[in-house]
Amino acid sequence: MDWTAEAIDQLRAFWDEGLSTAEIGRRMGISKNAVVGKAHRLNLPARPSPIRRDATPRPKPVAPPRPQAPMAAPRAPMAPPMRRLEQRPAMPAAAAPRPAPVAPPAPAAVVRPFPRATGRTCCWPIGEPGTSGFRFCTESALTGKPYCAEHAALAYVKVRDRREDAA
Repeated sequence: MDWTAEAIDQLRAFWDEGLSTAEIGRRMGISKNAVVGKAHRLNLPARPSPIRRDATPRPKPVAPPRPQAPMAAPRAPMAPPMRRLEQRPAMPAAAAPRPAPVAPPAPAAVVRPFPRATGRTCCWPIGEPGTSGFRFCTESALTGKPYCAEHAALAYVKVRDRREDAA
C-alpha cells in the first residue's frame, strides 16, 4: 500500500478513536497486518490487549517443597578410555574360521496396507482405508503420473481454475 499523507492521517484518527486494528483495516481496505506494521513504524501508542482478563488475578499454585535426597558418596574416578589400535595384526585365513551368517527370522506374513495391482496402474484410492472394500483404481496410469486420465484430471487442477471456484 502507498501510505499517503491522507492515509496516515486517517490511520491516526482511527487509532485515536480506539478502533481495533482489524476494524481499521476493514475501513481503509487494507490488511490488519498492514495497519499493525504502519502503526509500529509511526510509533503510535501501544493498545491494550483485546483478550479480556479476570479483574481479580488468580493466585498461582504453590508446589509443595521437594524432599532432598541424601548426598551420594563421591564416585571413584573413571579409567581413561582405551585407545583403538591403529593397525590390527593380520591373521592367517585358515587360523580363524568365520562363523556362518545368520539369516534374520522370516516375517510371519507380509501385509501390504494398500494393495495395488502394479506400479503402472492408477493409485487413486477408492473406498475407506482399513475396510474390506478399499482398493485402488486399476486403470493404466498416464506416463510420468501416478493416476489414470480420469483421476489425473481431478488431482491436477490449474491455478486459475481454483480461483474461479473460490468465490
